[in-house]
Amino acid sequence: MAIRVHLEDILKERNMTSKELCKLIGITEANLSILRSGKAKGIRFATVNKICYYLQCDVGDILKFDGELEEEDEE
Repeated sequence: MAIRVHLEDILKERNMTSKELCKLIGITEANLSILRSGKAKGIRFATVNKICYYLQCDVGDILKFDGELEEEDEE
């Protein structure tokens, strides 16, 4: 995928568990796991906003572009 998720790194830096973040932002652990694994097809801006707020980070800290073009029908 062209967009890499570095949420796990930020969680470790902040000494926060995924479970704690889920409670703060109001999503299920299963959905956060999909996001952390990079398998999410999309994410709401409201969710990104909450993640950045509670982790005190910037969007670019958790989502990085790898320079490749991803075709929409790739799995």
